[in-house]
Amino acid sequence: MNGLIKRSFSLAGHRTSVALEVEFWDALTLIATARGQTLSGLIATTDAAREPGRPLASALRVLALCEARRTDGE
Repeated sequence: MNGLIKRSFSLAGHRTSVALEVEFWDALTLIATARGQTLSGLIATTDAAREPGRPLASALRVLALCEARRTDGE
């Protein structure tokens, strides 16, 4: 997992870990701040809304990508 940063969260009553590149963690922190959420809150919201079978790390990367595309288009 070279280049990945692993963080642990409590989601729906259980602990889980997510490994992402530092750039994604930075982007997610900015998104959470812009939405008035904590990073943990953003992760929990994304976890609850993701499609069945989609890994949480994938859902978080897609969120960061979609947000970047949205803000680039403004």
